[in-house]
Amino acid sequence: MAPIDNQVRGRLALVTGASGGIGGGCAKELFAHGARLALTCSSDRTYSKITELASSLKSSTKEDVKISCHIVDMSSTKAIEELFEQIKTEHGQTPDILVSNAGTAGFGNKANPYLENISLEEFDFTININLRASFLLCKLAIPHMAAQHWGRVVFVSSISAIGGGINGCHYAASKAGLTGMMKNLASKHAKDGITLNDVAPAMIGDTGMIPDEKRVEGTPGDVKNIPVGRLGTPQECANVVMMLCKTGYLTGQSILLSGGLK
Repeated sequence: MAPIDNQVRGRLALVTGASGGIGGGCAKELFAHGARLALTCSSDRTYSKITELASSLKSSTKEDVKISCHIVDMSSTKAIEELFEQIKTEHGQTPDILVSNAGTAGFGNKANPYLENISLEEFDFTININLRASFLLCKLAIPHMAAQHWGRVVFVSSISAIGGGINGCHYAASKAGLTGMMKNLASKHAKDGITLNDVAPAMIGDTGMIPDEKRVEGTPGDVKNIPVGRLGTPQECANVVMMLCKTGYLTGQSILLSGGLK
């Protein structure tokens, strides 16, 4: 039997959507466990957030740990391919760990996200960002992982994947697609030493979608409907992601992180 390797230290982790609460939390947790980082955001407006995060992390240690920052349009095949070229140039390799977190909330009409208010354009855009981008990221990341017989892929899904949440059907479809793709790839790549899982959060505060409890008042995600009586935190999402990265015996699973909400 080959030695069991669940070591994260020294691995290269790509975290997409690192300017947000969940992505930033994942980046911090991976860095705390010794991973090198490639962080992405979607625009010049959010680039300062990931560069500030990178500076803060690097100043917190005496170790010289490489962190690269990238602006990427996740709806663009070319941009995602260029991201991997940039990562290879800066780190000398492609990622060992992929945390596919970047996404869009899919709110065309935030107050009324029902079918009649969702345009075809918004549906396509949401699928492209939330599902298609993860497909492309896997196509580019998995060959290196398979070649070294070690890899971790974690998708950030949602309670919407199983019909819950406060978003529209386009968002739910994109997240359910992630879970289906994850389960398929997990069964195919377990033999390659690669695990694929997702974390499906619900009602996580301090994020762009839910900045505070007021945002979900009067919705199915109202705090009074959550059995534990509060919103979740980005750090709690990061804790689950970290567990998935450190556990090579766990694959093909969707972890619902919802405070008991169904």
